[in-house]
Amino acid sequence: MKTIAILGARGRMGRTVAKAFLDAGYSVRAITRDGNLPDGLDGAQAVAADALDQAALIRATEGMDYVFNGLNPLYTDWVKMCMPMAGNVVAACEANGALHLFPGNVYNFGSPLPAELREDLPFNPTTRKGRIRVEMESLFERAARERNVRTVILRAGDFFGGTGTGSWFDLVMTKKLGKGVYTTAGPANFVHEWAYLPDLAKAFVALAENAEKLSAFDSFHFAGHAVTETQMKAAAENALGTPLRLGSLPWWMVRLGGTVNAMM
Repeated sequence: MKTIAILGARGRMGRTVAKAFLDAGYSVRAITRDGNLPDGLDGAQAVAADALDQAALIRATEGMDYVFNGLNPLYTDWVKMCMPMAGNVVAACEANGALHLFPGNVYNFGSPLPAELREDLPFNPTTRKGRIRVEMESLFERAARERNVRTVILRAGDFFGGTGTGSWFDLVMTKKLGKGVYTTAGPANFVHEWAYLPDLAKAFVALAENAEKLSAFDSFHFAGHAVTETQMKAAAENALGTPLRLGSLPWWMVRLGGTVNAMM
């Protein structure tokens, strides 16, 4: 039986990916700081480890064939935590000979996003978050080239679905559905890339199943759903069985937040 460690197993993505691997018949080790098994992961092994503690992370991932990197510190902690965590994950995968599975995003390409996001498109980050993500992926690529630590990146847009909250979709778009309002972040005809999280999780399983066909460092784009705000509103109306009013995000509040939050 193949084995996988899920880092950040309590998070929305980590928990969903862990469930997908459990359903696929893998032996899953759910790694969290407190060592308690997250809800919905019956059958997984719970292990405690802090991703900032390299020795602990190496021990926690011992014997694993794959390591899924679902670590996602608060945005305000990215500067001080992302690169140390990334380095520790590389060290853990190197020590245990595990394949590193990493969920990429589109911050790397900057704003505004290119009309076509090809896998060979050069990175052009325009935010600190984007620059940090590029730095992390550069570390993974160097580790593959110089230390034989394999990494597979699966890049996707904003996600929806799964259990829990914390995505753009539920924090903004659907936050006021109870009041009959669907909130848009831009013009109604604006096309946005969305990824249904359970489908994204299954795609990671498919990558693991085909690991022997992959290079030491590979990056793929998840197709997801390219839809307009109007189409997403219609889908929400169909799911709820009721019409919704169209609201818009007060961007002045976002800009105001950016004056005190360096990550925005």
